Amino acid sequence: MLSFVLWLVLLFLCWPLALLALLLYPLLWLLLLPFRLLGIGVDAVFELLRAIVMLPARILRGTPGR
Repeated sequence: MLSFVLWLVLLFLCWPLALLALLLYPLLWLLLLPFRLLGIGVDAVFELLRAIVMLPARILRGTPGR
């Protein structure tokens, strides 16, 4: 909501810049999408490595219900 209000203020103060921002935002989002997907993949790999490293400790600790 705040970004919309800021865009309205920009539209009131400098409408060509606001229209340019409105047109370029979807293109910028599409350009940044591969980096976002790469970040998700790298995060998944680190979580897998963490789970592998912590597995012996989890096995030795046992389940809390026993």
